[in-house]
Amino acid sequence: MELELKEVLQIVKRKLWIIISVVLIACLATAIFNIYFAKPIYSTSTKLIVNKSSDSSNTEKLDLGSLNANIQLINTYKEILKTPAILDKVAADHPEFNLSSEGINSRITVTSKEQSQVMTIGVQDTSHTRAVGIVNAVAEVFKQEIPRIMKVDNVTILSEAKVVQNPSPISPNIKLNMVIAVIASLLISTGLIFLLEYLDDSIKSEKDIELALGVPTLAMIRKIKKKDLKGRHKASYQRVAGEKTYASSNG
Repeated sequence: MELELKEVLQIVKRKLWIIISVVLIACLATAIFNIYFAKPIYSTSTKLIVNKSSDSSNTEKLDLGSLNANIQLINTYKEILKTPAILDKVAADHPEFNLSSEGINSRITVTSKEQSQVMTIGVQDTSHTRAVGIVNAVAEVFKQEIPRIMKVDNVTILSEAKVVQNPSPISPNIKLNMVIAVIASLLISTGLIFLLEYLDDSIKSEKDIELALGVPTLAMIRKIKKKDLKGRHKASYQRVAGEKTYASSNG
């Protein structure tokens, strides 16, 4: 069944209540879920720098070779930081987190930019305070354990995470979720009304008759409204009353 633009607009106008209802329900459900059920997720981070190299006499060196070596170490350090050698100690030293090393591992990310000596440790958690505690603890334990593991003390903590008042969660993003809900519900409701229109084989116009039977329409019966019936009854009553009056006057 091919639909012209005018027919499409007529269908949308006729079924507009479905679109509005679906959009309103979707927006209401999204708002309720995000406000009352979705747990907020907070994110915080700290930065470390791999920047020192010591020889046997503990004299610090800083040259191009050591810089390149430190940059090459970044990938190794990123792997070490997420191993039980670090996270088991964090979990043991901080029982207040109530997390195993696996639980801590699932919450942290370690990133670095290309050709940079700086590592960023990020933590996401449902508690802002705990996220700050975890990221600082991981950074401190990592700094302490690297000399034992790598036999070199070349990690410095650049910045510690701080607990802030009224932190903003990174999730849920209510505004973004509402926009997504509106767009998705518009697409779904529009698709629904056209599906219903496609499945509806009832005859609504003379054009439908011509398409179904393949013959031209010769006549149409107009839809009779209640007010038309009332008008006809009133006119009929007046005519009958007039005839009775005429008959009585002639009698």
